[in-house]
Amino acid sequence: MSNDEHEAFVPTPVVVLPVVAAEPPFRMVEINGEVAGTARDMLDVIKLAHGAGLNPIDLDDPADVRWVGGGKYKWVP
Repeated sequence: MSNDEHEAFVPTPVVVLPVVAAEPPFRMVEINGEVAGTARDMLDVIKLAHGAGLNPIDLDDPADVRWVGGGKYKWVP
């Protein structure tokens, strides 16, 4: 039996999904598995996280935020 068997899976609280090609482009943001809203930039991600009670939030920490379909600088298709 290894230590890994005793570690629980903890999902990343904030997931930023790929860019949606709209005018203007945006990314959907999920917080704790629920759609929290849309973001047009990093500041929107921070606002959504803070609104959900996640404070502080580190956009560079993969334990806090998972970027899908591009990193934090990807905001256009």
